[in-house]
Amino acid sequence: MKIIRRKSDLRAMTSAWRRSGETIGVVLTMGALHSGHLSLVGTARDRADRVIVTIFVNPRQFDNPADLVNYPRTEESDAEKLTPYDVDILYVPNPEEIYPDGFATAITVSGVSGGLCGGTRPGHFDGVATVVTKLLLQTDADFTFFGEKDYQQLQVVRRLATDLNLKTEIVACPTVREEDGLAMSSRNLRLNPEARTVAPLIRRLLTSTASAIENGTPVPEALATARQELTSAGIDEVDYLELRSEPDLVPLEIADRPARLFIAVWLDGVRLIDNLSVTAAGFGWRAAGLHG
Repeated sequence: MKIIRRKSDLRAMTSAWRRSGETIGVVLTMGALHSGHLSLVGTARDRADRVIVTIFVNPRQFDNPADLVNYPRTEESDAEKLTPYDVDILYVPNPEEIYPDGFATAITVSGVSGGLCGGTRPGHFDGVATVVTKLLLQTDADFTFFGEKDYQQLQVVRRLATDLNLKTEIVACPTVREEDGLAMSSRNLRLNPEARTVAPLIRRLLTSTASAIENGTPVPEALATARQELTSAGIDEVDYLELRSEPDLVPLEIADRPARLFIAVWLDGVRLIDNLSVTAAGFGWRAAGLHG
């Protein structure tokens, strides 16, 4: 695996692959790799001839400066974790490769970016859309792989790829979870032991709330009950707990179409997100399953 930091060196490699007719898969990360990331890398290895993993802690998608400062940076151990996956390139661009002096462009995706993380983190998805577009162009990717844990982000990336005629196919992959059900995240490393025992409640509450809705409990009532349980369990703050349609993410008060529950909470100063498909009996459709 080659570690590359300049886009000129990256393009020299990808151009050679293109001349050989090889396909390129890319997994975009901010580092602090865990099994969720590695599952994406494994899928990329199965799908493409060549695999690139990127690590770039993107300052433009952080609305909280402290969150950016505290975000874990573990390049050496990340590289070791990638060794068994036969990755061709680990692209760790210098900041000026992404945002050179005078950089003045931002990509905004309307619609699916509204509310949820887009509502509580102003500018977040502009930062995501801009850096994803740049990295897909720099890597010349045929495929890129995103976990469904960040489902709103997945829909934003799908929308921008369609609207900007990007050649890259956006491949969705199921959420990877800890044994206790907590969705894997680099942020989990920052939870203290007590908070870590509370965190699995997020998934359990999504499951019970989805079940209540599926069994006829009105959506506002089911969500209010879940919020009370979160507060009682010691969750510091609930950013949102909502039911939204798939795939356009329109807020719902009746589960009359394919939908997902979305949640974001603060626990021990760490922001955790998750989501869960919901099915409504009698409406003639079936949920995709527990992807989170």
